[in-house]
Amino acid sequence: MATLVLGAIGTLVGGPIGGAIGATLGRGLDSTIIGSPRREGPRLKELAISTSSYGRPIPAVYGMARVPGTVVWATDLKEDRETSGGGKGKPKTTTYNYSVSLALALSSRPIRSVGRIWADGHLLRGSAGDLKTAGTLRVHTGDADQMPDPLLAAANGSRCPAYRGCAYVVFEDLALEDFGNRIPALSFEIFADPATRIVDEIAQKQGLSSRQADFPELQGFVHDSGSPAAVLSLINRLKPLTAVPSDRGTRIEGTARASGEVPLLPPASAWGEGDFGRESGATLARASSPDQVPSALRYYDPSRAYQPGLQRADAWPAGQSTRPVLEFPGILSATDARTLLARASVRARQDGETLAWRTSELDPGIGPGSIVRVPDLAGLWRFGAREWREGGIEFELVRHVAPSTASQAADPGQGWSAPDRPAVTTSLRVFELPWDGSGSSEISRRFAAVSAPDGRWSGAALYRTSGDGMVPLAQSGPVRAVGGTLIDTLPPSNALRLERSASCRVALLDDSAELEPVTADALARGANRLLIGDEIVQFGECEAEGDGVWRLTGLLRGRGGSEIEAACGHPAGTSVTLLDERLVDLPEGTNLGDSDEIAAIGFADSDPVVATLENPGRTRRPLFPVQPRWTPDGAGGVVLGWTRRARGGWAWLDEVEQPLVEQVERYEVGLGEPENPIRLWDVTEPRLALPASEIAALRALAPGASLWVRQKGSFAVSAPLHLTILSQSTDRIAP
Repeated sequence: MATLVLGAIGTLVGGPIGGAIGATLGRGLDSTIIGSPRREGPRLKELAISTSSYGRPIPAVYGMARVPGTVVWATDLKEDRETSGGGKGKPKTTTYNYSVSLALALSSRPIRSVGRIWADGHLLRGSAGDLKTAGTLRVHTGDADQMPDPLLAAANGSRCPAYRGCAYVVFEDLALEDFGNRIPALSFEIFADPATRIVDEIAQKQGLSSRQADFPELQGFVHDSGSPAAVLSLINRLKPLTAVPSDRGTRIEGTARASGEVPLLPPASAWGEGDFGRESGATLARASSPDQVPSALRYYDPSRAYQPGLQRADAWPAGQSTRPVLEFPGILSATDARTLLARASVRARQDGETLAWRTSELDPGIGPGSIVRVPDLAGLWRFGAREWREGGIEFELVRHVAPSTASQAADPGQGWSAPDRPAVTTSLRVFELPWDGSGSSEISRRFAAVSAPDGRWSGAALYRTSGDGMVPLAQSGPVRAVGGTLIDTLPPSNALRLERSASCRVALLDDSAELEPVTADALARGANRLLIGDEIVQFGECEAEGDGVWRLTGLLRGRGGSEIEAACGHPAGTSVTLLDERLVDLPEGTNLGDSDEIAAIGFADSDPVVATLENPGRTRRPLFPVQPRWTPDGAGGVVLGWTRRARGGWAWLDEVEQPLVEQVERYEVGLGEPENPIRLWDVTEPRLALPASEIAALRALAPGASLWVRQKGSFAVSAPLHLTILSQSTDRIAP
């Protein structure tokens, strides 16, 4: 077991070379602990990788197996480059991507299908048939009417072979960015006709017949070296076979089983000629060789992604100096492997007890492989070799004990398996945020929240769409933005103070995403900011409810000048996005017109995922004033006043004035609806004096109309702040 464990660790840490070193160390430990094993059979390949060399055999695969494949055709690497970014103070970025097209032979006999594909130990193709990276895969099963692959035919013309009788695959434009822009080490899970009848098929190809030679435990077999006779000899170690001569030629038969009346041999005949042994005609020998009893079996285990497994016998003969390890390139379950090994060990011990017997007569129905009884000896014997003599027949019998039908449960051990995560589609949200006080106040702060559900996702490319087509903007990278939707309605809020008992429930798109609670000091510094709809909300506490659902408590509403949105509340299903470093900062100078959109294209996206910019102009839009007030002037008029706020000035320091940010201080005071005002005043300070005569005129013009104010910034105007309503009374206005 040390060999397997250390070999696997070496591969994970250092690749094939590291795996070879680890396997060497493991063999050293095996030798110290259990003695040096003697390997029998073709050595199992633990670190086979795709290669191409003249004279390399292409294996014949029976049942299911994992093979590395042999490269039979390939193109040079194809380079694609894409330029994105640029703008004020930022250089353009050019990315280079490489791809390759290649064909790999898998089996020298037809197969049914290809399952999973591994690249550098990670899944390139999942069990559902989904490629984990860009490219096209075509499978040719090796049928007799197989036609040439169109890509190979286009490259080689009329000389292109169809590879009939040989199963192979073709990758077209396989993307290599996930593998360091190099061709990875590939291996393939393939499925051919069942391996249970491998003996019948080999015998038929050799012109032999077979009977009762099924191998039901065998799930797959890889024949990549040795003659067919050597394969049958190897199978015979686990599943006994007998070559029976007949008038129609030699027949391969499976395990003999005693049934019905077991025939009794005639008495032994005595004669003195030759070197047979005792003149009585019977010689019993017990010459079992411990070195021939297998103590361990190495095989390919499907539960370990077809990596070699090892099962050991419960015990071995006393005095045995070496422990033979039988190498069997077949695919077996751990339980079947241990059961077959136990039976093989028992047979190896039994085969050491032999009986030489000679007789002058023999039933024609008894031949090699037959189960018989002999006079005066208990038990059953299996008919072996025979030799005709002038006075009779000499033959050899081997002690026969019916194999146990009970299975021996076994544990295949824990092996690392590459996770088979299905590819998921991209989720995209694009928005503009208020200026946070850092950098230039003139540059729009636009972000893309690029994410995906839990699954395989390596990021997406972002583009600006317009009438001119798609212009590259940026690459999101594999880091997911955290976002989802509101589960329940979030009620309105006056957004005046921390609401410790207020809460909301959100369902995150990525079930594996995590949220963290923060202190009140961290909230004051801007931690845990969420964009819920158009409102910026902060939360202090969070509790996971399972399946990506979180309850957020201790809300600070209306952040970043979003008090108007807080006052409206949000229905269930409203988009939620965590505002942190996982957002993609769109390049400066990304000018989005009314008809422009942002598109994201990920690996699993059959069509671009398109989003429209939310809150365009929000960065450079002034905040609406606060604290409305009016004061009588003592002559029937009033003085309207308000408090200015500034973009980016979130600290609200008492000892200093809020920064202006805009080029000049200007306000617009209006009467009536802001979209269609009846009267407008432009002022340069946060106050407006209305004398009594003007109030009377306004009351007559629009009785009951509202007075409001908004700040006029360098690029836009703020939302309006309600100041007061003209009263129906002749001597006052209402607040």
